[in-house]
Amino acid sequence: MSLSPPGRPGRRGRFAPGPFLAATASLVAACASTGPEAPPRDPRPSPWVRAEGESPTGPGGLVRRVYGPEVLDAGGALLAHPWFGGLNQPRPQLADVDGDGDLDLFLQERSGRIAAFENVGTPDAPRFVWRTDRFQGLDVGEWYRFSDFDGDGDPDLMGEARFSHVRLWRNEDGPDGAELRLWADTLRDAEGVPLFSDRQNIPNATDIDCDGLVDLFVGRLTGTVSRYEESGRDASGAPRFALVTDRFENIEIVAQVGSLHGANTLALGDVDGDGDVDLFWGDFFEPGLLWIENTGTCPDPSLQSAPVPFPPGAPLRTSGYNAPALGDLDGDGELEILVGVLGGAYDPRTTSVENLWLLDRDGDRWRAVTSRFLPTLDVGSESIPAFGDWDGDGDADMLVADKIADDGRETARVFAFENVTEGGASRFRAVGPLPIEGAYHFAPALGDLDGDGDADLLLGTWRKGILAFRNDGPGPRGGTRWTPLPEETLVLSRGSNATPALGDVDGDGDLDLVAGEASGELNYWRNEAGPGATWPRFTLVTDRLGGIDAGRRSAPALADWDGDGRVDLLVGAEAESVVLWRFASPAGGGGGGAERSLPSLQGGTLLGEELPAFAAPAIHDVDADGDADLFVGGVGGGVLLYERVGP
Repeated sequence: MSLSPPGRPGRRGRFAPGPFLAATASLVAACASTGPEAPPRDPRPSPWVRAEGESPTGPGGLVRRVYGPEVLDAGGALLAHPWFGGLNQPRPQLADVDGDGDLDLFLQERSGRIAAFENVGTPDAPRFVWRTDRFQGLDVGEWYRFSDFDGDGDPDLMGEARFSHVRLWRNEDGPDGAELRLWADTLRDAEGVPLFSDRQNIPNATDIDCDGLVDLFVGRLTGTVSRYEESGRDASGAPRFALVTDRFENIEIVAQVGSLHGANTLALGDVDGDGDVDLFWGDFFEPGLLWIENTGTCPDPSLQSAPVPFPPGAPLRTSGYNAPALGDLDGDGELEILVGVLGGAYDPRTTSVENLWLLDRDGDRWRAVTSRFLPTLDVGSESIPAFGDWDGDGDADMLVADKIADDGRETARVFAFENVTEGGASRFRAVGPLPIEGAYHFAPALGDLDGDGDADLLLGTWRKGILAFRNDGPGPRGGTRWTPLPEETLVLSRGSNATPALGDVDGDGDLDLVAGEASGELNYWRNEAGPGATWPRFTLVTDRLGGIDAGRRSAPALADWDGDGRVDLLVGAEAESVVLWRFASPAGGGGGGAERSLPSLQGGTLLGEELPAFAAPAIHDVDADGDADLFVGGVGGGVLLYERVGP
């Protein structure tokens, strides 16, 4: 089966009735091998509207594209969702919110926001296409759960009301189709007291005893489970809940490291097909999932069996704090399990890429189908992209660096993606990491520094300054030879996290250097080597360029954004933004000291607000239409693409 978008719009209509617990996961034998057939078409019907202002994302007519130029992995397989931006700690849920009989996919990566993927396939052959990074503009706090709270057969939504309370949205039919409307700002018990659920724990709800009343389950930091049952309705019709017990079935989870205290997740579903609801528990201190089998019946549940690592006999092992969701997506009548790895006590960096697992039943045994349910360009965490022609074939290739390797090595890495565009179909192919190690927080900048026609490399680091590598062409076994030039290392005058960018700031025909740093300010080095030089001679002019302070972790890019023939400055930051600055005029020519070399900056235009934390911009005209498109790395470890469609 394919998980790629087929290019058809969804359809309007009421939600199909049916039990909500058939709401999760997607069978993906083909998940890692099938790419998008065509980009999705607009306009899209409700409920798949983007959040207000999400796209275009700001001045310049920027439009978010998950399905832009194709990206192939190192094995030649197309990544189905290449420019989604990566995943670090996905909280998955699936629910049929558009009433077409199949299960749609939802992921929470960032506080308050739910990303949504519409299932445009069929109930037994799912295909997911990204629709929005902020489903219906809802703020769900630190967690969310779909469940049917009003018994009408469609999924309602609960989420965190800051801080550590429970908010509820009702699924209704609005004038444009299904809408989730605020129903209860804070769920309350029978006495009107707000219900408390620690914000690092993810609760769940179902009718566990088949009495027609919703049961709410809240995991506690002590490893116990509180059970509430619907006890009535308030004036708006929202349910009220009465506490049944703080020690549901005497469950007390003791994790492998012997601690009772850990953030946790709860999932409920009939995983063994015996007609009653079982319980799954993911814990911060547990490297896998724990399964508590319901050995009773639906009217008379019993969950007093010992927790069992799941799957039995071959348990899943991750970095811990696993968030499961259950549902039948291949139409075989049995539930599969989708597991998001949030990262717990067992080195979360090792799951910064492989963190969305699909578990499927194969006869009497369970197997892991994939650890990357949504194949996307993802190098780990805090990615920084750069473009330049490093193979000398006349088109721009891409490098993407990360903070730290996900395989346990004590180094960051730089991943190379060759531009293999042919016949107008733009695509990039992964060719593996560069043979460069020994520092953290790599930040690449590409430019022809020695005048030989190919791109050389400056590489920012956390504490070792900016390293220099000359591009010496193809090596004897293929690939590009990057020759280190330790004598050319540049050191920040203060601070850490050097993030370089190359461009002709002073208009004299050679590449100057601007570098961001942890403080949020910018350093500017003027290239004084002169025409025909075989390597730049950078002279520090200022470590507070333009008085700019991006807040923290400034990440600059230099490119002609507005098409006036002069370099502009884009600055990303930890605070989810990219700001455009324009050089009012080139800095003065040679001679006359540092003051004549100071460029003048104007503007400060915000280009986007729906950007990732640690936003790191790069500019490349990916669609060859003559204007600059924006690529943004960030905390998720991937790259987001914003295509320029306006002036």
